[in-house]
Amino acid sequence: MKNLYLVILMALPLFTFGQELVTVNTQQVSELQGFKMYPNPAYGDEIYITTSSNGTKNVKIFDVFGDVVLTERISTNTLNISRLLPGVYVLQVTIQEKTMTRKLVIK
Repeated sequence: MKNLYLVILMALPLFTFGQELVTVNTQQVSELQGFKMYPNPAYGDEIYITTSSNGTKNVKIFDVFGDVVLTERISTNTLNISRLLPGVYVLQVTIQEKTMTRKLVIK
């Protein structure tokens, strides 16, 4: 019985040192306050993007493969999406180094 305890105690350091500590980036992400995008799903040629600051917005729209399909810089809250085909996209809005990302569905 003592031999069994000795084997377990000798194997314990192998299990504890075999694990690596993984850290996660805990940096705070600055998100846009008061962000709204509508209508979603979009049926027409325009969507509306509002924030609490309503400054100039840099907008990028990505397709499902991650390719940029639309890049616009808008100072109003209206974005023309008439060039986009129906489908699912990812919309990224940036104002003063603060970014918000949302899914956009175009019907």
